[in-house]
Amino acid sequence: MNDLTPPAVRAPSAPITQDVLTLPRKLPDTGRVNIVGLTRGQLREALIAAGTPEKQAKMRLGQIWQWVYYWGVRDFAAMTNLAKDYRELLARKFEIALPEIVTRQVSADGTRKYLLRIAGGHEVEAVYIPEEGRGTLCVSSQVGCTLTCSFCHTGTQKLVRNLTAGEIVGQVMLARDDLGEWPEPGQGSTGERLLSNIVLMGMGEPLYNFDAVRDAMLIVRDDEGIALGRRRITLSTSGVVPEIARCAEEIGCQLAISFHATTDEVRDKLVPINKKWNLATLLGALRDYPRLSNSERITFEYVMLKGVNDSDADARRLVKLIQGIPAKINLIPFNEWPGSPYERSDWERIEAFADIIYKAGYASPIRTPRGEDIMAACGQLKSATERARKSRAAVAAEVGVSA
Repeated sequence: MNDLTPPAVRAPSAPITQDVLTLPRKLPDTGRVNIVGLTRGQLREALIAAGTPEKQAKMRLGQIWQWVYYWGVRDFAAMTNLAKDYRELLARKFEIALPEIVTRQVSADGTRKYLLRIAGGHEVEAVYIPEEGRGTLCVSSQVGCTLTCSFCHTGTQKLVRNLTAGEIVGQVMLARDDLGEWPEPGQGSTGERLLSNIVLMGMGEPLYNFDAVRDAMLIVRDDEGIALGRRRITLSTSGVVPEIARCAEEIGCQLAISFHATTDEVRDKLVPINKKWNLATLLGALRDYPRLSNSERITFEYVMLKGVNDSDADARRLVKLIQGIPAKINLIPFNEWPGSPYERSDWERIEAFADIIYKAGYASPIRTPRGEDIMAACGQLKSATERARKSRAAVAAEVGVSA
């Protein structure tokens, strides 16, 4: 394991020391409002409340927004198109604060995993995955998770709290710091992005933290800032059915479903939320999503578990279940973690499964495991302070499978 201290970056972040869950967020130690995570409307109101004349608020909002989200500047004194006395006002009333990087680990394949400390001393993880022609950041939305999916390491950590919009956006900004991707102030972007895609597939269930996730993604999408298009953002849910249509209408991003089984009996064990919204109910909600969100297709994520969900019969059932839904199926070789009761399907079995799906007319890429040597692969995220090891037999007993 390559455990590194974070490198110096052009725009370092200040640690957040107080656990405040509402926005605008006033930190008791400074009395200042954190700009990061405020929507345009929230920031405008905060500027007016701080003394900005209402007639100037729209202009000032645009200037500050560009400094923070386009150039990545954290010091109000550097915002040189603002009058000096106004910069001093901003410094008294506001701050630009991000989570703190505790550790930065780099995999042999170039994957970077960040352990981040947020308000209240809690920890979450984010992962940057470099690929040919693109780079994807896997972002967390909660500290821990409430869903207890039995194959997922994060699911063995109890939910502590939701992240704020600022803590979600902060993960993106810290990754851009580490990649050196902010343009120099006054200069335009080169157009080449090292961080080109975001997947909400880290710790937590994004649709159980809907408002903060929505606000964060609207900030990330804003054309005058980070400016990632909605097709560059994918939200992964285990199937919170009542929020799926709302996701289409209010976020409009690409959707991925943690599917993983073709019968309710198996999915009840793998993804316990299935007991609340079963396969038929979930699939009913998914059929409307491409039309509501103007998305091309839905991604079905399917982790390959040896002897559990990887038979030819499972593949044929999967094809039948998703019939009529514009879709692709991502087959994910199971990434093992200490105490897991499951094993990865044999490679030949995964390829045979993929072949059945492909011949039925669906794309069925097999995801290349990334960052396994630093526990950064899909389903392996869990904050360092919560890595108490259960025995394989104890975990197996909880989920009702043989160790």
